[in-house]
Amino acid sequence: MSEASFQAPASLLIVGSGVFGLSTAYALTQRPEWASTRITVLDRAARGQPYPARDAASIDSSRIIRADYADPAYASLACQAQVEWRKQGPDHIGGEGRYTESGLALVADEGPLVKRSSHGHEVKTGLGFARQAYANAVHEARREGRPEGFIRVLDGPDAVRGASGTDAPFGDWGYLNPGSGWADAEAAMDWLYARVAATGRVEFASGTVACLEVEGRRVVGAKLTDGQSLRADLVLLAAGAWTPSLLDVRGQVVATGQILGYLQLDDAEQKKLDKVPVMLNLSSGAFLIPPRNKVLKVGLHAYGYQNPKKITTALVVPKGPSDSNPFPEITVSQPYTHLDDPDIWMPAESEQALRRGLQKMVPWPELKERPFTANRVCWYTDTATGDFLISYHPHWEGLFIATGGSGHGFKFLPVLGDKIADCVQGKCPTEFQNKWQWKEVND
Repeated sequence: MSEASFQAPASLLIVGSGVFGLSTAYALTQRPEWASTRITVLDRAARGQPYPARDAASIDSSRIIRADYADPAYASLACQAQVEWRKQGPDHIGGEGRYTESGLALVADEGPLVKRSSHGHEVKTGLGFARQAYANAVHEARREGRPEGFIRVLDGPDAVRGASGTDAPFGDWGYLNPGSGWADAEAAMDWLYARVAATGRVEFASGTVACLEVEGRRVVGAKLTDGQSLRADLVLLAAGAWTPSLLDVRGQVVATGQILGYLQLDDAEQKKLDKVPVMLNLSSGAFLIPPRNKVLKVGLHAYGYQNPKKITTALVVPKGPSDSNPFPEITVSQPYTHLDDPDIWMPAESEQALRRGLQKMVPWPELKERPFTANRVCWYTDTATGDFLISYHPHWEGLFIATGGSGHGFKFLPVLGDKIADCVQGKCPTEFQNKWQWKEVND
């Protein structure tokens, strides 16, 4: 699809109302070329309940908001998002307590800057990422007119200890960026849903997709598990970790479960931790977000768990003219959440890893053995590179894919929808054209 040849469809079906789907719906309602398009957003959320469903990755107490990236393109885009997060008031996404600029202490452990992957490629280590992120953070701070020294280097464990606010030397090198922070993710999603609904331009539909519907080589809609069909001229698949269950994206993205833990604090502990920065160690993946309402959240962003299942619901590209079955049996990882099992609890190894991370970031005796009062398996759609997948499908006509958040998509919520809308209209930002495109996979 080129920008010159683009013409808005008469009808659009967006499957999924998470970060990618809901932000795109809002962006399209603001564009005059889409004024005559009938837009429907379909989600698993029960009718009358907020969108998205409450086990979506974006529905959580908090998410880190940072422009601290080793990749300049993502650093710049995150800075654009931060401009919106910082605006206050009920009419802004970061207002009414939805965004808190607590600062971010981003650190890593001592070691090499790069290492060899299993495929022989050089990849950045946590320290390599942190060093490059620092350079990009300084560049963006200067561009914003920040004073020299706004981004403070933490050169050694003692410097890290002093910046932590908890007397914790939880890394060997890093920096403190006062311009980063965190957002109340669930509140932000609910705010955006209300904004989309208020436009009067979007119809919200509830239901679970059984499979995409096809006619020849064209995707024409979605069939629901109750037998109902929703048809549209263009289908935009933004189903997050449920995407691989509806479309064969093997080699592109995989659904993985990441572990989060929550601890109950008392009033004194809340007060002591209220002003600490977000803490993130890029070598271990351990992170901590300042508590709210006496609940402290810790997490471990690393290679997630998979839940392999044999399915016949994913749309697959036929192997040849004689292959008439677009839904053969394949194996994919599928989310399994607290809505599937209210008593689900993290694996013991993950609980131990969270405990170790917590002790490094908050080395207080009173928290050492305190049990986690809640946990969550947060399902992401990971790509091998961490890049999003925002592209028309190369084989199936009438199908656009917007997924691959890879655990870092939420922070872009205020600006991502416009970028996806640009891609739909054939004008993907130059700096993301190679990053977000459909990748060819060798059998």
